[in-house]
This record gives sequence, structure tokens and C-alpha cells, in this order.
Amino acid sequence: MATVLIQKRIGKRGTSYRVQYRNPVTGKKIHYKTLSRQRDAQQAANELRSLLDSGKIPEKKVSKFNPMTFSQVAEALRNDWNSRLKREELSQKTVAEYRIWLGVLERTFGNRLLCQIGLKEILAYRDEQIERNSIVSANRYLSIFKMLFAHGMEIHGITQNPVKDIALLSEKAHERKRFLLPEELDKLIEATQEVRGKFYLPAIIYLGAEHGASKQELLSLRWSDVNLDYDGKGMIRFFRTKNNRERTEFLMPRTRESLLSWRNHLKWKRHRERIQEVKSDNVFCRIDGTPLKRFDKSWQQTLELAGIEDFHFHDLRHTFCSNLLLSGASLKDVKEMIGHQDISMTDRYSHLSMNHNLSKQVRLAEHYSNGEIA
Repeated sequence: MATVLIQKRIGKRGTSYRVQYRNPVTGKKIHYKTLSRQRDAQQAANELRSLLDSGKIPEKKVSKFNPMTFSQVAEALRNDWNSRLKREELSQKTVAEYRIWLGVLERTFGNRLLCQIGLKEILAYRDEQIERNSIVSANRYLSIFKMLFAHGMEIHGITQNPVKDIALLSEKAHERKRFLLPEELDKLIEATQEVRGKFYLPAIIYLGAEHGASKQELLSLRWSDVNLDYDGKGMIRFFRTKNNRERTEFLMPRTRESLLSWRNHLKWKRHRERIQEVKSDNVFCRIDGTPLKRFDKSWQQTLELAGIEDFHFHDLRHTFCSNLLLSGASLKDVKEMIGHQDISMTDRYSHLSMNHNLSKQVRLAEHYSNGEIA
């Protein structure tokens, strides 16, 4: 007897019943009909079973193609996520992260017809994210592309899925460990004074290298999160949407100095331009308070002037972790200060824990020395 299944689904429009069957040759599950009443679904299932038992296979109906833009499919996908959230198939945190990643893609591709966005363009975007951010970010964007195109196929917004068979890249194989030593960091800071972003870029770089701040943490940082006068040192609060983690730290001296300099510059420029109302409390913004969305051009020019190659902005976090270990901190210290959720994320820096072995090496050297034959 042929295998026919009825799947009950509860959605925003009510309950529906999907009738499916397994292809007798390939064993693949195939959709037959969706009906609103269980009785009708059962009748359709009985008719389908009789048809399959007679050795015939139902003719597949050709769905009507309705070209949709990226934004239209994105909105449909958000509704699907919300429905799955209500059914507890997805968590609130997962949906929130999905929406953030999708929002970034929508700003680039929003008005384009989804059927006009090809594999070559998607892979180029992925490679650009690897260069600008990290392999992890590139994979997140590719995952959203895959979900979007799969949903586009379901609602007949496209007829082909170019990313269906594209695998995510191995994050372990492409794990970056590039970091700057103190003298290289000094060189980078010096080079900022020759680019357009010379007033704010030193603060951004120090926050990345001396506090491990991510680009998202920096661009969302507000002056209300910074106390430059606390205990003569200053204090700062970071919140990272990616993992919903918050951390508070004393400001490093150079970071505090660069933030003071940037704040004073903003005050002077606003006074000079007679700006009465500031649009936001963002630390990194334009003179009128409009939040800064990116600083790629100044960053790349600074790297070129400093002669630093193969270095991404995200590598400043690696710089923070690596130099923290080289200065004598433990892996556990680094985990807490960088805001990693699991120690396994910090293990990539274990090869730099040299100071913990130094005293043992000194004793070993003395042992060999005392064992010499006079």
C-alpha cells in the first residue's frame, strides 16, 4: 500500500491539512494538496492512495510565478519566523538575530527583484563580508540568503534557488588569528592623523584594541554608556546584540584620552556651526548627531598608510585577546573580558599563554645548569 500522510498545520489564517505522499521509486516526500478541513483532507488522502496503488502518480501542477522583490519576500519570511516563534519552533533570541541580519541585507538588495539576484552576486557579497568582517559574519549572511530564497520558492516569488546547494564555509578552517603587537598599533594610530576620520578613528581603534569592542558595539555606543570621570579612570559599558551580553570596564588611559579628545572636538564643532539640537546620543556620529553607519574608507586608508596588510577591523578583537594573554592574563580572564559565552571560543589563543610557562622554563634551565659536570 502506498504511503500517504496528512500533516496538521496551525498558522495565522487558521488550521490547515497538508496531504503528502512518498514517491514509490525515490522515497521522497511530495506535496499533493492543502485543505482547510480534516474530512476533506482524509477524502483526498484516500483518493490519492487508490491512485498510487493502481501504479499511477498524480500530475504535478505548475504553480503560477509571481515575481517579488527582496523586501516583499523578506516581509513574508519575517511573518513565517513570527509564526514559528508562536509555535515555539524558534526562540525569541534567534528570531531577533535573524531580523538584524536580514535587515542589513535588505538595505542593500531591498528594491531588487529576487529573481534578478544571482549566485555570482551573492558569493561576491559573501567574500566582501569575509574581507570586511569575518568568516562567521559571512556565513550568517549566507544562511539568511538561503532561508530567503527557500521561502521565495515556497510562495512562488522565484522559480530557481541559486544558493540551495552552496555550503557554509568552515569557520574553524578559516579562523583568523591575525593581531597587532604594541609597536604596530602605535603605527596604526599615527597613520589616522592623515585621513579624514582623524578625530574619531583613534578612539574607535583603541576601543577595539584595548577593550575588544566589536564594530556593532562601537556604532551603537552612547555617551550615556561612558563615564569619563569615574574614579579618575573612567568607565564604559558595552552591549552586544549578537549574543545579548553586557560588560562594564574601567577605561584604559589612551582610550579615555582619545574619547575626551573626540568629545571636545564635537563640542567645538557644534558651537562653531551653531547646532542647537543634536539628533542622537551616539558617541560616533556626525556633527549634527546623525549616527555613523560605517567608517570603511578611513579605516582602509589608515591601514595602507601604516603599511599593515591582511588585517580586518574584527582583528582588533584578536589584538585585544592576544596582547592580554601576552601580558600575563589567563584564558579565563580573556573569556570574561571579551564577553565570550564559552571558553572554547577563547581556546584559539591558548598558544599565546607563554607567561604561564615562563617560570617553569626558568626552573628547567636552572635544573640543566646545576646538572652540568665541572
